[in-house]
Amino acid sequence: MRVGEDAPDFTLRDQHGQEQSLGVRRASCNVLIVFFPFAFTGVCAGELRELNRLSQAWDDLATDVLAISCDPLASLRALADRDALEIPLLSDFWPHGEVAARYGAFEPELGAAGRASFVVDRAGVIRWMTRSTLANARSGQDYLAALAAL
Repeated sequence: MRVGEDAPDFTLRDQHGQEQSLGVRRASCNVLIVFFPFAFTGVCAGELRELNRLSQAWDDLATDVLAISCDPLASLRALADRDALEIPLLSDFWPHGEVAARYGAFEPELGAAGRASFVVDRAGVIRWMTRSTLANARSGQDYLAALAAL
């Protein structure tokens, strides 16, 4: 995927088993899509806590956050409960990594999504993106700056 391309639409279930659709979300606001590898790893959990901590900023910027991994729903629910996460954690478990692959974020040798993030505007166009290595967390401040520039 590249900036300026249409974002592939998807519908996945969140940690509560509710369907979440990019098409529905982006109809009323920008959407920050954050792919992360594994629910219970330090870097991933830290990134998710930061996204959750910035909830007021997302509201101020008229942005919904969708965090996606290939973990099963039960794992995402356990993480959300443990860390009091309110942002939607979406499961791309089956077909395994299908949405991550459509975004070029699936890492076959890892069997999971890599660290890739996308800002999708209300028209469904990717306006910003970033990738990071497994060991390096992405910055919430980078997301805020990208969204403020829209």
